[in-house]
Amino acid sequence: MNGAAITASAQILSFIRSNLPLVPVPSVPEILLHKAGPKSGLWRLAEADSAFDTPYWAYDWGGGLALARHILNCPESVAGRSVLDLGAGSGIVGIAAAKSGAQRVIAADIDRYAIAATSLNAAANGVTISTILGDLTKGKPPGVDIVLVGDLFYDAKLAERVTGFLDRCVRSEIEVLVGDPWRSHLPTKRLRLLGQYPGSDFGNGPRGRQSQNAVFSFEAASCDGIGAVERTRTSTGCPASTSS
Repeated sequence: MNGAAITASAQILSFIRSNLPLVPVPSVPEILLHKAGPKSGLWRLAEADSAFDTPYWAYDWGGGLALARHILNCPESVAGRSVLDLGAGSGIVGIAAAKSGAQRVIAADIDRYAIAATSLNAAANGVTISTILGDLTKGKPPGVDIVLVGDLFYDAKLAERVTGFLDRCVRSEIEVLVGDPWRSHLPTKRLRLLGQYPGSDFGNGPRGRQSQNAVFSFEAASCDGIGAVERTRTSTGCPASTSS
């Protein structure tokens, strides 16, 4: 397969359908995703496209798993609301929101392969999701009711940029939920713990250790300087809906 063909949108969709099996998600079996396996041959995409990046969209990430599970357990958090799935990857969080009755779901990612995978995964789960290819963290807050963020704090510079964007969202009265397995760059002083969902995480392997994947609400800056997570470390349960 030549490079021009494999990097065309139709060929990317065809490659994912043919080489990444559609399987139930660990801890979220209500959702099916196209997942990479030992025989998927993702190296062929990398060889054909010099812009091909790490295929995060093809694997499970702990924060996304936890946030999707949380939304399905607590559908009132998104029901009837407009939702942005920021850094969508496979689209699992947006799919969970759509399945839980969200009025409108937008999935944004900087990787066109992630956008293709999200479209395929949404269709496989019988839901409709709009997609945006681009970095929304550099702009103004989106016109949505709630922003969902799974696993965007694995890199220091990215975490700083995402935190600034979420600050702007909160100041615009947009609710923010975050899923993350307690990575080192997580802005814990801005988070209120809502629940923990132990499970797998990217890089742990199918038989690797289980992560303490957690879901938080992102809060406005505190005047007392005490981290929200420290105040509510054992908190569990569904967030109260603040739908407009």
